[in-house]
Amino acid sequence: MAAPLVEVIEHLVAGIVDSPDDVDVRVKQTRNGELFEVRVNPDDLGKVIGRQGRTATAVRKVAGAIAGRGGARIDFVDVDRRS
Repeated sequence: MAAPLVEVIEHLVAGIVDSPDDVDVRVKQTRNGELFEVRVNPDDLGKVIGRQGRTATAVRKVAGAIAGRGGARIDFVDVDRRS
């Protein structure tokens, strides 16, 4: 289920940011399941998070609805953050 969800998240976030080429979604396996790490240009991080986190919450809800029962855990970071 991860591959189609990665494409959906990339598409949603790319439509929000000014630098869509910098959008990168990585899947990490954790104890609690899959974590989708969305990397964006540092200048776009505020746009992705939105006022009081509303945009990030909306992206999480859409991705969670597509993911189904288990939902989707998404973390937004800028491309300068190492890991």
